[in-house]
Amino acid sequence: MRKFFLFSAIFSLSIFYTSAQSFHFGIKAGADIHKISGETFSNEFNLGYHAGVFAQIGLKKNISLQPEFILSDINSRTATNFREVYGFKDINKIKLQYLNIPILLNVKLAPFLTLQAGPQFGILIDKTKSIVENGKEDFKNGDVGAAGGLQINLKKINIYGRYVAGLGNINKIGTEKWNNQTIQLGVGIRLF
Repeated sequence: MRKFFLFSAIFSLSIFYTSAQSFHFGIKAGADIHKISGETFSNEFNLGYHAGVFAQIGLKKNISLQPEFILSDINSRTATNFREVYGFKDINKIKLQYLNIPILLNVKLAPFLTLQAGPQFGILIDKTKSIVENGKEDFKNGDVGAAGGLQINLKKINIYGRYVAGLGNINKIGTEKWNNQTIQLGVGIRLF
């Protein structure tokens, strides 16, 4: 399934590239301010990071498509009542890594300011294995979210702020709903 999804994304990019008015490629990195919402988790945001690549594919004068491949490192803590809810022991920190693939529509509001919005698909590529005493896998392997934000354009440098709300339940073991919430702040550099 993961291979099919990645192949589909690369195929779609190649089709857009052949019909694009302009094409740019770059690298990006920044901070993820993240939390997993749910009764089990503490109601606080934790700091992580993200790094990846992006493409900007011009569709019309002020409209472009921006697909990205981003590796996100997410840290979260469980609430003090976590053991009472599920009966776990000595569990208080969770680390997840996602390959996130946002596909954003860029609308240039001014020469220096771009509005961004679109879906984000996440593939869980690494997770802590000791969250449950008996070793069960407790996070789903994927997530779908909605992303929106603003980007400041300074020649080849982009400074962005974005909010990503997880739309799917990432809890695989119980009835409680867990959702990812992320604020991303970062810098992108257009290479060409």
